[in-house]
Amino acid sequence: MFLAEALRFSFQALKANRVRTLLTGLGLVIGNASVILVVTISLTSREYILEQIQGLGSNMIYAYYEAGSQTATQVEADFIKWADVEAARRQLGDRVLAATGVMTNYDRLRIEGREEDVAVIGSDEHYPAVRNLVLLAGRFLDPSDVALRQKVALLTETLARRLYGNQQAALGQVLKIHDLRFTVIGTFKEKVQSYGLSELAPETALIPITVIRYFTPVERIDPMYIQVREAAQVEAVTAELRQLLESRHRAGARYRVENLTAILEAARQIALVLTLVLVLVSAIALVISGIGIMNIMLVTVTERTREIGVRMAVGAARRDVLQQFLLEAVLISLSGGVLGILLGVGIPLSARYLAGVDIPISRLSIVVAFAVSFLVGLVFGLLPASRAARLNPTEALRYE
Repeated sequence: MFLAEALRFSFQALKANRVRTLLTGLGLVIGNASVILVVTISLTSREYILEQIQGLGSNMIYAYYEAGSQTATQVEADFIKWADVEAARRQLGDRVLAATGVMTNYDRLRIEGREEDVAVIGSDEHYPAVRNLVLLAGRFLDPSDVALRQKVALLTETLARRLYGNQQAALGQVLKIHDLRFTVIGTFKEKVQSYGLSELAPETALIPITVIRYFTPVERIDPMYIQVREAAQVEAVTAELRQLLESRHRAGARYRVENLTAILEAARQIALVLTLVLVLVSAIALVISGIGIMNIMLVTVTERTREIGVRMAVGAARRDVLQQFLLEAVLISLSGGVLGILLGVGIPLSARYLAGVDIPISRLSIVVAFAVSFLVGLVFGLLPASRAARLNPTEALRYE
């Protein structure tokens, strides 16, 4: 019975000062909305970054020749060869889904009325899967293209559009590369753009690696790609591949063998630090809101001193007075908190509905925001409630 009566008195007291109550709870609205939006933005940005990195290739390892020893001159034998790719396939066995390599050359093609340098890369049928390439038209290389040294080519999206206008129009066209006639069998693009930081430039032609050897004087695989079957084996396979390359070449030659694990971990750490910083800023807003609640409740206690004296005079215990004012502080805090949660959830849902963007909402952040709202009201309302409970009834009745 006391709780129901206390709630009724609390609502009446808050309703009597609507503007004050609204302004006091506004800080909680902003603070809680900030917490949820911060976590939502952090989750969205982290998922986007990780998706972009993983889009370059799933469980991918890449290797390339870095340099010879300081006392040795660079020799052709130091470069990674196709034989190294085949050795990796044999030694690594079923732990890898695919192993491939890339050889790069350049030629001049007439594009839009003028000659331009175009990257020509050679690889095999495993390359599209390892590099997460997206087929736009036609088909990728198959084993027979590589084994029979077929003069076929695939073009990047940009090169196909500039040469022939669109992807479909490029199919079946004959392209002359190093004075050899190649038939265009497909067009493709990277699932995640590397913006020229990989072997794939915007204008690139892909041909069988067995053909590019005809007009490449030095055999050099750069880079070599390995797609590992399970993510847990990436580090072990990376170390084994490095050891394999070093054992197959002369002492002093150095090879860079890396994977995306370190980049992914760095991205996760950056996202975590960013989240903690933004949550800290939101926590400061909540603390300021709590101080505002405490300040207003202290003023309320002063204004209602005579009321407190009357209640004590008719039999209200100090604990009853404490609970009454503590309940009012919690109600202000929870009201602002719930409005803040609704605002924080409503913005991502609106973006999902209006723009079709799938923005993840953390249920944990909602629970935390609600719990923090309750604790803010409880902690910062305790001092004013204690002061009200400690008032002397006689002096309170005399207060004007």
